[in-house]
This record gives sequence, C-alpha cells and structure tokens, in this order.
Amino acid sequence: MVSPNAGSKMMIQSYKHSGQLHRVWKNSVVLKGTESVIIGANDRTKVIESDGHSWMTREPAICYFDARHWFNIIGMLRDDGIHYYCNLSSPFVYDENDEALKYIDYDLDVKVFPDMTFHLLDEDEYEENKALMHYPEEIDRILYQQLDILIHWIRQGKGPFSPGFVDDWYEMYLTYH
Repeated sequence: MVSPNAGSKMMIQSYKHSGQLHRVWKNSVVLKGTESVIIGANDRTKVIESDGHSWMTREPAICYFDARHWFNIIGMLRDDGIHYYCNLSSPFVYDENDEALKYIDYDLDVKVFPDMTFHLLDEDEYEENKALMHYPEEIDRILYQQLDILIHWIRQGKGPFSPGFVDDWYEMYLTYH
C-alpha cells in the first residue's frame, strides 16, 4: 500500500456504507504518512457535503487515522482546550491517484471535551442507516468492539488523547504552513 509523504496535501473523503460520497475535506497537510497511520492537519479548510453544500472549518485540527482500527479521531484546537470528534468508521485507504484518504463513516460518533468527559452521538442515525443500508451483523459487532477500544483510549489517555499529542503535531503543522 502506498502512503502519502509528509508535507504533501491530501483530501479526506468520507463515504457511506452504500458507496455514496458523504463529505470531503479539501486541503489537509500530511504530517505523517505510513501504511498503518496517517496524521493530517487543516485549518479553515473547505468541507463539501454530499448535497453540494459547503462550509469552512473554524479552527485548526489534527486528524488521526489508523488502518488497524475502525475509528478516526479529530483533535480541534479551541480557546478553551482541545475538543475531539471521533468517527466510528472503516479503516482508511489512501488513493494515490486522487491524493485522497478514504473511509466509510458508520454514523456513530464520540464527542470528547477538554476534561476528557465524552458523549456517544448519533445512535438513532446508526440504527436507521443500519436498517436502510443493511449493515452486516459482523460490521455491527466490529463497530461496538472498536467503540470499546476507543473509550479505553480516551480513559487511558492513549494515542491522540495523550497529553501533548495534538499540540506537538500542531507545532509540526505550523512548520509547513
């Protein structure tokens, strides 16, 4: 598998289980690119929704993708601290032709606050799409196992939740910007 080079630009493309494009983040800078982990960053980047509507992100963000896990983690640097948004999703693939990181969004999200308290979001949306798009039982089982791993990471301060992780990668991003 090919991985992007640090300092290069990539798009982030989120799909639904049906194969429909869900959301695209236009310009993210690759900070680390390996076959198993890609860390990217963006700040005030354009996001395009599947219906064509677009908007701009409000703050710098460090995006963590791990090919071994069914989730990705976005750490957003805000005035009151780092807020995280975690998507339960397929492991990523990197498409070198499109210069795009791609994954399937499985609706369930976890919002993590600076004090490391968190909330599970979009359970209703997950149940609706699970029925509508016929998520296999295996996917359901994997997602809930991965949700347990994600919660463990949050509680233990692992990976992107470890002290200094987002700040250190943001400092690296500033060297490219």
